[in-house]
Amino acid sequence: MKASASVEPVLPEGEVRVAPSILAADFGNLAAAAREVASSTDWLHLDVMDGHFVPNITIGPPVVSSLRRHSGAFFDCHLMISEPQRYLEAFRRAGASLTTVHVEVGGTRALIGQMRALDLRVGLACNPDTPFEAVEPFLEQIDLLLVMSVFPGFGGQEFMPEVLPKIAAARRAIERGGLSAVIEVDGGIDVGTAELAAEAGARVFVAGSAVFGDERPWQVVERLARAARAGAAARTAGGGAAGREG
Repeated sequence: MKASASVEPVLPEGEVRVAPSILAADFGNLAAAAREVASSTDWLHLDVMDGHFVPNITIGPPVVSSLRRHSGAFFDCHLMISEPQRYLEAFRRAGASLTTVHVEVGGTRALIGQMRALDLRVGLACNPDTPFEAVEPFLEQIDLLLVMSVFPGFGGQEFMPEVLPKIAAARRAIERGGLSAVIEVDGGIDVGTAELAAEAGARVFVAGSAVFGDERPWQVVERLARAARAGAAARTAGGGAAGREG
């Protein structure tokens, strides 16, 4: 079943979003960090790491639940964990709006079914070295495809431009199929890379260090959104990376 057959798209057609990653925020004051960007975006990206799928440990459902009491944002929860099926219900109760699991974990079809049964929006992620063909069979069933532009586990890494053809291939497949899935990109996002990724077909841009490393994070979000809109406009005009890929 196509995602569009059961739920509205996570973004209106033609819109872009910046999703600030709280991984780069002050963990002693996450509510304040959320408020700092609330005037510029209605999305927050929450990185969940288990120390097994990735070599780091971050937050779990209790932190998501605590933050939910202070924010009405769309909670984009990226589960970099080995056994997401054990925790999906807990993240739903905590206030997740969308949960993204990694295709590398396996059991993707069952995980998608579990998320739908829990009334969660469905995201599917792939690492930089995972080919597009690994996620292509699931595009009709998901709301969001997260293309990692760094290897997950730590913030502050540089954008890997070799993922741009994968973004472009995903965008072409979504358009050919008339699907509602939105492409998100995560890792090394700044003004320049946001524009490039948008040209390739991405519409949601996760940024951590670039946003929360600045004294005025809301202004950074606004600059990133402008860059993404410029890239999207270039793509529409036929001059973007997707157009050049053919």
